[in-house]
Amino acid sequence: MKRLIEKGLMFGNLVPVDSHALVERYNRALKHLTGKTTAMADFHVDISGYSPEIGHELGDHLYLNANGCNRQFILMTNEQKTAPLLNASFSFSRGILRRFIEANEAKLFALTTRDAVAGELANSVFDMSTPARLFDIRRVVVEADTTGGDVANARELTARIERFRTEEDAWWDDVLIAEMIGLAKQTGDVTRNPVDLDSITVETGSFWTAHFGGLYLFRDVDHPALISVSAPPEGVPIEHAFPLSARNKVAKFLELNGLTEPIVKARNVDAAAILRQKMDFILVDVAATLGQDLTGATRRDLRMLARALGSALPDAFHGLADLLRWVEGGGDWPRITSQHPAYFYTLRSGAHRHRDLVNQMLAELTPLDVRQLFICHKELFYQLYQGWSETKKGFVADFLANEYQVDKAGTRAALFGAEPGMDLPKSVPEPEAMMDLVGPWGAVRGR
Repeated sequence: MKRLIEKGLMFGNLVPVDSHALVERYNRALKHLTGKTTAMADFHVDISGYSPEIGHELGDHLYLNANGCNRQFILMTNEQKTAPLLNASFSFSRGILRRFIEANEAKLFALTTRDAVAGELANSVFDMSTPARLFDIRRVVVEADTTGGDVANARELTARIERFRTEEDAWWDDVLIAEMIGLAKQTGDVTRNPVDLDSITVETGSFWTAHFGGLYLFRDVDHPALISVSAPPEGVPIEHAFPLSARNKVAKFLELNGLTEPIVKARNVDAAAILRQKMDFILVDVAATLGQDLTGATRRDLRMLARALGSALPDAFHGLADLLRWVEGGGDWPRITSQHPAYFYTLRSGAHRHRDLVNQMLAELTPLDVRQLFICHKELFYQLYQGWSETKKGFVADFLANEYQVDKAGTRAALFGAEPGMDLPKSVPEPEAMMDLVGPWGAVRGR
């Protein structure tokens, strides 16, 4: 993993906490939330305030995420909004934290100049003992305050000011006036400089969770389903539950809910370039498995290697090659069913609010596409990376550093389209051709 860290592909974009004052504020918040403190003089934090260095020091990388739910957070600076979320248990956590920071940017800037803001992504579930508990997670509310209670004190002062203004004979209430003076000493003039934080409540209809081996729960679609990485769990309150290995069922689910589109039909996309790159990634995996040296390999080198390997290349490579020939006008339209190894490599999510979740699931179905895997499902990328040969590790790390890191936003837009809004309603594309009615390559049959 050292290679990834050196190239900024792991623990990249974390925020440094490297001054005595900041460490002191962090320790106050950490003590407030967990009863623990750190002896470290400097460290780095992600968007939630989790630090891998402190996790190592404490021997507990879930010190802000006990039981893997109701994640706690520590905000030191607004710069954390662009940091990654490490050790994610739910796909919605980072998006909610970023929305909270952006909705309160000016207030957080003022509050964090003198104290850390600590809080929790609160829902009604406090343990993940059974898969059925996931279905009780309906909404997440962000609760936050400074460790000194500035927000709570400001709310109390505001309430007392309102009583003072509206209640009869409040001028003669010495206790009320004394309370107002005491709170004002802590908060300042809340009538001119409000220190309250806007509350954020997010409905969690569909999400991924790392619990129970990895689950994708789609509830707010026309045809709900629970899709598991391994065998589907028992006792879940949903009619359709099946594993990712049930390719026909997964394909039919995506089709019925209008969640995906063929890359070759997507608007404003260089489909040929995307297909070629996917083929290169498959080729690299085969070459590395066969012990080929990929050091400094160019696309020309890879084409020569593909010709040399010939029949050793897998069906997924040949399927994408057939589709590429059609795109470039030199071949017939290939019929690629959901059982074909190339099928899910030919798809991307449509433009809807579940785009990132669908692309994450597609990345899990197409693990040889290392670029999409890294962008959409970093937890799985890091897990698989450890089992790769040194040759493949080197090629992938160099590619991501040289081709993706230089223009992350541009690459994501080219591959997946514009970023969807958080409140973008579910949409099913209008059928433009028979292909839209029966699936990208023909009718998808249930298993």
